[in-house]
Amino acid sequence: MEDLVRTALTAADGPGVRYADARVVAPLRMLHLAVQNGRAQALTDAREGGLGVRVRTDRAWGFAGTSELSPSAARASAALAVRLARAAGRAVPGPLRVTDEARVDRGRYATGLERDPFDVPREEIVRLLTDAEASLHVGRDVKSGVASLQAWSETKWFASSEGASYTSRIVQVGAGVSATAVRGANVQRRSAPSSFGGDYRQAGFEFVASLDLPGRADSVGREAVALLDAPACPTGRTTLVLGSDQLALQVHESVGHAVELDRIYGSEAGYAGTSWVPIGELGRLRYGSDAMNVVADATEPGGLGTFGWDDEGTPGQRTSIVERGTLVGVLSSRESAAELGLARSGGTARAEGADRSPLVRMTNIDLLPGDLSREELLEEIPEGIYVETNRSWSIDDRRLNFQFGTEIGRRIVHGELGELVRNPIYSGMGPEFWSSMDGVGDQATWHLWGVPNCGKGQPGQIARVSHGAPIARFRNVAVRGGG
Repeated sequence: MEDLVRTALTAADGPGVRYADARVVAPLRMLHLAVQNGRAQALTDAREGGLGVRVRTDRAWGFAGTSELSPSAARASAALAVRLARAAGRAVPGPLRVTDEARVDRGRYATGLERDPFDVPREEIVRLLTDAEASLHVGRDVKSGVASLQAWSETKWFASSEGASYTSRIVQVGAGVSATAVRGANVQRRSAPSSFGGDYRQAGFEFVASLDLPGRADSVGREAVALLDAPACPTGRTTLVLGSDQLALQVHESVGHAVELDRIYGSEAGYAGTSWVPIGELGRLRYGSDAMNVVADATEPGGLGTFGWDDEGTPGQRTSIVERGTLVGVLSSRESAAELGLARSGGTARAEGADRSPLVRMTNIDLLPGDLSREELLEEIPEGIYVETNRSWSIDDRRLNFQFGTEIGRRIVHGELGELVRNPIYSGMGPEFWSSMDGVGDQATWHLWGVPNCGKGQPGQIARVSHGAPIARFRNVAVRGGG
């Protein structure tokens, strides 16, 4: 594989070529197992790999990839990338700038594992999922139960014409359960540890075992049934408390995507829009209240967005994004950082595979914990709503106005969690919403949640990222009950 990378770099040369890099991704393994209503419904054990070559002239990029891992294919892809960069440069009015970055020579990164999920017997995994799924069926109203596991393993070799080189192997895994209860036209779902198939971590099968899916499935089924009899969530403006898993998705959609620098510049617009964040407002823009502190951390243990180096060879790093409510950082690549006048890249250029060029992507975007215990955060609320576990989401193409529905809600009465309410929906506008946050839970309420399906780009790319979040309190939020 290292020879293929060197072959591609040698071929990616010629008049006008200023830089080249090459990535070989050994067959990426993807495993998906699911049990629904007592039967195995999904079994995927797929492998795909390839080589990608990126070339830069003084005006433009060129990229080409191939699924054939051979010297001739490597040379052909490099030659095509050179031709594409030269052709693109003829339509560009000015020079292309990138940041200077520290180079790593023969670096290595690998996920620490106790049990590689791809070595665990399939029978053991299916038995675990079958036991968990069976425990969801607590009564006749539970019409569907699902228990699932997903895992990914990616081994990569990277080198650049600037002398950077590294290898990495990243393993990610997650699992969860979901129960759907039905009575007439009333349909309710409960998921655990979260929706989107559960929770995920860069780890081995030991993480799945720690989730104790069979042990928590009974309460998941019972809550789904209880929601059938729960009243609709009341409508009006109220104090809202977001559970950690729902707050993680809020951070993803209304902070993480909004501070991707290519969105801010408008060069990423087609797939899911741009950003409301103005260019050049670092250090001035008021994003939220003083209680809001957000970091992007590619060094966080266990995060799906954790790595040694990004797909430009820039080291993973921790960057402050929001400090005491003020925007102080963005997610950037070498090119977008240079365009903004930053000294270095944020190290967030990532590609889904060898057949895709790197984009600015989230790493692990965390809302830092505050100093309030769960009890202290609730005790100042005479009346409000607590919600958790996402059911639906919608956000405009500037990442500004949003609406989220959750699987479950509870009334807050005089600082105590009370009766269940069904189908809660809350809405707002980003900076106004974050400015209303006046209470943030402590470390005991904080959790790192994995998100396995973040989409961006044309052609589309899927990234896996994580978000750490505590519980948090927001004042005067519009809330209503769905159908």
